[in-house]
Amino acid sequence: MNRLVAYYKGLTTWARWVDRNVDPRRTKVFFQDISPTHYDGREWNQPSQTCSGQTQPFFGVRYPAGMPPAWAVVNKVFSRIKIRLVYLMDVTGMSLYRKDAHPGSYRGLHSGTDCSHWCLPGLPDTWNLLLYSAYIS
Repeated sequence: MNRLVAYYKGLTTWARWVDRNVDPRRTKVFFQDISPTHYDGREWNQPSQTCSGQTQPFFGVRYPAGMPPAWAVVNKVFSRIKIRLVYLMDVTGMSLYRKDAHPGSYRGLHSGTDCSHWCLPGLPDTWNLLLYSAYIS
């Protein structure tokens, strides 16, 4: 099965369960969408690059590669949730610009390129601040 089809089916099942079982007067539901990877420099118009060695975020109005396909899946499912009780933390859009926030540039002697995990402190701390803000509001 295609991974995006599987992701869609899983999210749809989850959303249906939330619609049927969660009381919005008593419960807040938070969902964090996918965080992007930066393995392919063509995404930000540097074809020979990866996240390794990147020390600056992407500066621009619009990310050249656009949003990842999984982002469209999340938005399609969320547009169909009946009760607006789920808070979507859209870390995809926020994180696309941070090709510099992966550990590849800061590993010292460690070999290998890691463009899918994120450095702490840094971008995940921002995600946590947004989650906390949504939680207490």
